[in-house]
Amino acid sequence: GSVVALTAVMVSGMSEQGMPLFLAILICLVVGVAAGAVNGFFIARFKLQPFIVTLATMGAIRGLVFVYSDIPITPSDPAFRAVLGAGFIGPFPVSALIMLACYPIVWFFLNRAKAGRAIVAIGGNEEAVRLAGISVTWHIFLAYMISGLFSALAGVILASRLGIAQPSVGAGFELDAIAACVIGGAILGGGGGSVFGTLGGVVALGMIDNLLNLFNVQSYYQQIFKGVIILVAVLARRKQQ
Repeated sequence: GSVVALTAVMVSGMSEQGMPLFLAILICLVVGVAAGAVNGFFIARFKLQPFIVTLATMGAIRGLVFVYSDIPITPSDPAFRAVLGAGFIGPFPVSALIMLACYPIVWFFLNRAKAGRAIVAIGGNEEAVRLAGISVTWHIFLAYMISGLFSALAGVILASRLGIAQPSVGAGFELDAIAACVIGGAILGGGGGSVFGTLGGVVALGMIDNLLNLFNVQSYYQQIFKGVIILVAVLARRKQQ
């Protein structure tokens, strides 16, 4: 969520300052990769707990967001929204097409590329992968960089869709991400789950959010409901193992 906020305010700020949109987006994607690389470095190199490292960097990056801008930024360039947020190819929104294109790319990477298969295997049994002569450190590092890249892409698209970037955007996105993954069958301990299962989890969570909004359920109760969903999904997955 913090990386989403950082790249959202950065792309809006750079666009507002007159930087070419393509260059602004490229810089934000690099920033996302760098944020993931920081996480990956401490986790893979020093064997620190991922939860602690990402929690620490989440707070630090959120601070950077407010250092960059403590007020919402509204880019005046009409192309900023027209390219991604409000753009259409035929009847399909560009942002939705980008999302749908990411899933088969990641599926191919995880299921057909050597690096992707290694990352999945590390989640199942890190020691076995190490004994097989595969660099565990590098592949964990790579996984976090990819995560940062997609978080940055999400931030850019979100800013483009809204037409404004607030420093507080992305707060609580972590819970949504976890909920979507566990609903889709992912194992929180690693080594299980699927790309298209996660897509199903995203769709299911989106439908739940829309239904709760239609019934005027307050956001506080929605957070409680999502927490319950995560617990139920984890318990159901545990019984399957």
